[in-house]
Amino acid sequence: MLPTPSEAELELAGARLGELLLSRGWKLATAESSTGGLIGHVITLVPGASRYYVGGVISYSNQAKEVELAVPHDLITQHGAVSPEVAQGMADGVRTRFGVELGVAVTGIAGPEGGSREKPVGTHYVAVSLRGHPDRVEHRVLGHDREGNKAAAAMIAIELAIDEVRAASPGE
Repeated sequence: MLPTPSEAELELAGARLGELLLSRGWKLATAESSTGGLIGHVITLVPGASRYYVGGVISYSNQAKEVELAVPHDLITQHGAVSPEVAQGMADGVRTRFGVELGVAVTGIAGPEGGSREKPVGTHYVAVSLRGHPDRVEHRVLGHDREGNKAAAAMIAIELAIDEVRAASPGE
């Protein structure tokens, strides 16, 4: 199990992502469900984050995912709000809504309640939508308490975004 990241570790990761985005002249938007705005919080701990962070949507309910991020109702009904399909729909939706190069999304079950046999507490899907690149979704089952699951999911999202930005050619 991944250790629970501290706020300082999250802030450092957010700063690394910001440096990469600045070096490419790209902008970021976030769509958060189970992390409840933690990714946006971490990114905005860094002075000057407004140069690369446009904003985010906390889409905690299915209705918010549909209305604010244009995630199709049928997709949520068919796969569930905590699914790779919905995570990707959230990332694509926030990237499109804000007109940015990079959209990052998290959906999951932070706990301590809400899990099932198929999707236990700690289940998270993290998605990245980078304009002009194949979408990427990661699945993790985290084993922390509620706050630890939120922090770990936020770190996974930031690190996934860093990986995707690094893999893209700087001139794209």
